[in-house]
Amino acid sequence: MSELQKIISELGTDFFKALSDPSRIQVLLTLAAANESCTVSRVAETCTVDMSVVSRHLAQLKRAGIVSAEKQGREVYYRLDTDNLVQALRQCADALERCCPGKGRKGICC
Repeated sequence: MSELQKIISELGTDFFKALSDPSRIQVLLTLAAANESCTVSRVAETCTVDMSVVSRHLAQLKRAGIVSAEKQGREVYYRLDTDNLVQALRQCADALERCCPGKGRKGICC
């Protein structure tokens, strides 16, 4: 198993599935722009989908480790887990650079 395959396997399909939906990307960008924890209703204000759909998207992003959640009273506050997201994407990028040739380099990709 190549290094890239190992990293992708460790991240799991939930990680990549979470990043594959335009509505979830919109949710992710909303959290990134807010730069603070947000409730589902606050995130839904900026999205084109219903609050229940936003809630499901946030749950999937949480399962994937892309957002974190903290319950405060009756509300759940979501925050982009920037460190985890950056680390996961950096691991993939680094593995690709190590195993796949760039411009002007010869070799076989993973």
